[in-house]
Amino acid sequence: MHPAQHSTAKVPCARVDALVQSVTSANESPPPHKPPEAWGPLFRFARAVGRPLERFLHVEAASGGLLLLAAGVALIWANSPWAASYFAIWHTPLGVRIGDFRFERSLEWLVNDALMVIFFFVVGMEIRREIHEGELSSLRRAALPVVAALGGMLAPAALYLCFANTPPARSGWGVPMATDIAFAVGVLTLLGSRVPAALRVLLLALAVIDDLGAILVIAVFYSTHFVVSGLFIGCLGLAAIGVMQRIGVRRKLAYVVPGMLTWAGVYASGVHPTIAGVLVGVMTPVRAWFGPEGLVSQLRDLGMPLGSATPGELSPPSLHDVLREIDVARREATSPAESLIAMLHPWVAFGIMPLFALANAGVSLEGLSLDAASKRVVLGVCVGLSLGKPLGIWLAVWSAVKLGLGTPPIGLQVGHWVVLGVVAGIGFTMALFIAQLAFVDPADSSLLAAAKLGVLIASGVAALGALLLGRWLLTGSHADGAARTVDEAERSTAS
Repeated sequence: MHPAQHSTAKVPCARVDALVQSVTSANESPPPHKPPEAWGPLFRFARAVGRPLERFLHVEAASGGLLLLAAGVALIWANSPWAASYFAIWHTPLGVRIGDFRFERSLEWLVNDALMVIFFFVVGMEIRREIHEGELSSLRRAALPVVAALGGMLAPAALYLCFANTPPARSGWGVPMATDIAFAVGVLTLLGSRVPAALRVLLLALAVIDDLGAILVIAVFYSTHFVVSGLFIGCLGLAAIGVMQRIGVRRKLAYVVPGMLTWAGVYASGVHPTIAGVLVGVMTPVRAWFGPEGLVSQLRDLGMPLGSATPGELSPPSLHDVLREIDVARREATSPAESLIAMLHPWVAFGIMPLFALANAGVSLEGLSLDAASKRVVLGVCVGLSLGKPLGIWLAVWSAVKLGLGTPPIGLQVGHWVVLGVVAGIGFTMALFIAQLAFVDPADSSLLAAAKLGVLIASGVAALGALLLGRWLLTGSHADGAARTVDEAERSTAS
């Protein structure tokens, strides 16, 4: 059977239900309520404990709340009587020794340069998905969020340099440029029905472009000297991924080795290794092979022999073949990018990002010497995020609309744009990450601590300000009407 073309239509539930009924009708008794090796009381206890956790993980604001909790724990721990243990843990050496070969790095490096690659890999796939079928799929739809994101990056950097233009502090100009999407979406979620769907979509598109801009800044301005041999190895890894895709290799695990080769090459080249995650993510296919229609067709074809068979006729070898075909159809019903995002997002949102916050948000206020340069960094980051972000976004959107470069979604009023600009000033994860790269010299440790402190203060102010302004300026009455997009507006105008 040839797989159907990619389609966004939902799988017809009636056909799937018919298949389920045909399979279950072949067995006189339903499957047991627990695995045969499980102990009943313990199994039921685990299910009862797991259900609240599953509900928590499906709450959109949960990841932002966990991120905030991890940052709070790090800040308290770093200023407690046990502060020495906090810094000692993250500087614990880890490594591999094989003969004369020795590779050792700290636990902090493992989080920032290895685990965060997975975060950037997911970001790369989200960028690719938005370009393929999201808010960046056409120039008309992408114009407004692109302009807004550019204004939200340039204005904070310019304001930072106005306050911190001395040589030691100047390198932190990229810190206030990025928006933390987990925190920002979490804040909007807390506002409930006051936030229309169009505002959420616009924030997501803006954050994706914002991340892309931050990635370019990291690659161009915050990478060390280039080593050509490392770049060559990284290109070999990317070339291997491209060749495997052309051959038709669809198993995701097969791409782990070339992906690691790309990471190793980029790391050896002097470019920050997280760029490798972005590049591999952007290369991940965003089109499904079977699609929903192909899945239904395959299940329908397999439903006939399953429905007419008895349990005795489905011997392990034949059952294995059927299950293998079902597994292929299930795996290829969605694109590799979609399935990987769905699989990795919980690990990133509830594991890697809180771990990153725990490792990087611990600023010791006791030994913080706010000299002139440090004060400039704190002030520059705070003003850049809390003031530069909203001003840059508002001015860019206003200019784009006046010049006819973009059309805002119908239903968004002045209050929505105010909240969007303020909530974009939450720069937590990416801002802390760029701070680590901007002040990498041990001599700049006080500036790094100052930059982190500025990020924490500004992000807290932006989050609180967005909540207060949202409850004051927004009402729930606009939620339904504001969900109409630019495309719907164009269709209504044409009619």
